[in-house]
Amino acid sequence: MTVLLQIGRRPPEDGGTRHAPPDPRSEVRLFRSAYGAHLFVTDGSRVYDLPEETAATLERWTATQEGTLEEVARELSLPLRDERRIDGTPAEPPPLSSLSLNVMQACNLSCGHCYADEGKFGGAARAMPRQTAFAAVDRLLAEASPGADVVVGFMGGEPMLARELVHEVVAYAERAGAVAGHRVRFALTTNLTSVRPEDARLFAEHPFTVTASLDGDREGHDALRKAPGGGSAYDRLRAGLETLDRHGRPRHLAARVSVTPHTSRLLDVLEHGIGLGFDEVGFAAVVSAPDPTYEITAETFTGFLDQMVECGEKALRELSAGRAYPFGNFQTAMHELHRGTHRPYPCGAGAGYLSASADGGLYACHRLVDDPAFAMGSLAAGSDVPARAAHLAARHVDRQEPCRSCWARYLCGGGCYHEVSRRGRPGCDYIRGWLDFCLRAYVELSKAAPEFLSPPPASAVRLVSPASPASAVGAV
Repeated sequence: MTVLLQIGRRPPEDGGTRHAPPDPRSEVRLFRSAYGAHLFVTDGSRVYDLPEETAATLERWTATQEGTLEEVARELSLPLRDERRIDGTPAEPPPLSSLSLNVMQACNLSCGHCYADEGKFGGAARAMPRQTAFAAVDRLLAEASPGADVVVGFMGGEPMLARELVHEVVAYAERAGAVAGHRVRFALTTNLTSVRPEDARLFAEHPFTVTASLDGDREGHDALRKAPGGGSAYDRLRAGLETLDRHGRPRHLAARVSVTPHTSRLLDVLEHGIGLGFDEVGFAAVVSAPDPTYEITAETFTGFLDQMVECGEKALRELSAGRAYPFGNFQTAMHELHRGTHRPYPCGAGAGYLSASADGGLYACHRLVDDPAFAMGSLAAGSDVPARAAHLAARHVDRQEPCRSCWARYLCGGGCYHEVSRRGRPGCDYIRGWLDFCLRAYVELSKAAPEFLSPPPASAVRLVSPASPASAVGAV
C-alpha cells in the first residue's frame, strides 16, 4: 500500500476517553481518481493508495457491514490505529490570537443578503469609540501567548466609514505590540466603495490582508448591493480597486462572493474576479439572511455544488498545467488536505478568536455580535473563560448530531456557528460532495503539479483559522 499522505502520528493531546461515532463507516471513505482507488482515513485526514482488490472488498463491506471495521482493517491491512488524534474531549480555551473590532456597526450600502443587517445586527447603528478600540488592542495583547503574533481585524458594517479610527488603531497596535513583544498583523473586510489614497497607503505599508465583497460583474453586483441615491456599487468598487493600484496594494487582496439564488454562473463570476486582479477569489453560500429569498436552501445546494465543482475542475486543469488560478475554496482545500488538517471545530471562534462590539462586549465571532447566546465577556473584564470552555464543550463535532456519524466531520468541523444557530445544517450533502471532489482533485494535482502543494506563502491573514475546505475564504 502506497502512502500518499500520513501526518500527525501523535496520540490525543488531551488524554481523554475515546468517543467513537456510532457508524463505523464514518471512519473511512473510499474514493477514486484518475490514478485508481484511494482510502481517506477520517481520524488524522490521511490519504492512501489502495490496490483495486482491496478497494472492492472495502466497498462490499461499506454496503453490507458484515463484520466490524476492525476485522476488515486487519484482513485488508488498512492503516487504522487504536489511538485517536481526536477522541471527543473538548479543547480548553487557548490564549487569544486574533480579535476583530466592529468599528462601525453601520454601512453605506443596503444588501438584502447581509447577515449583519447593514452592520446593525438587529439594533441601532453604532460607531466604536476610540477608547474602546484601544482597549480591544490592549485586551488582545494581554490575553495572547507571550511573543506570539496576533491579528487585529476591522469589521462592520463598513469599517472604512470609521477610517480615522482604523488608522489610529493600526498605529496604536503596532506601538503597543512592540512594547509587549508581539508582532501585530491586520485584516479588514470592506465593500471597497470608499477607499481613499491614504487608506491604500496604510494597507501597503503595514501587514494587511484586505477582503473585498464582490458579487459578479456590474449587473450582478449591483443587483445585490444597493448604493444610496441609486448609484452603482460596482462602479465604486472598481474605483476603489483603481485607488489601490495607484497608491498601494495590501499584501493580500481577496474577493469574497456571497452566493444567493440570484447569483449568476459561478465560473463566470470567478473569472471576472480573477480578471480584476484579486489575489484570491472565493465563494460562500448565503445560508442565513434577513430576507429569506436570498438564502441557499437544501434544495438549491445541489446546483451550488455542481457549479463549485465546475470551478474546481477549471482550477485543477490550470494548476496541473503550471498556470496560476487563484480559486480560494479550491486552493484552501488542497493545502489543508496536504497538511492533513483535522479538527473537531469549524474555526477558531470562541477559542483563539473573539470579536468586540462597538460598545465593548466580546462575542464568539464577528457574525455573532450582540447575540447573548454567544457572549464571551467584555473588554473591561476580559474574556469569559468559562463561557468559552462551555462553548467548546457543547460544540465539539463528535458531540453534534448528525455530525458524529459523518466521514467529513474533522474537515468540516460541524459548520459555521452563526449559520447552524439560525438555520441548522442544510448544506451537509453539499459539503460532502465538495470534499469528495477535493479528495479526488488532491490526488490528481499531487501527481501533476506536486510543487503547488509546497507550503503556501504566509501572506494571507485570516481572523478565523484554520479555514475549512468546506468554507469560502476562511470565515471573514
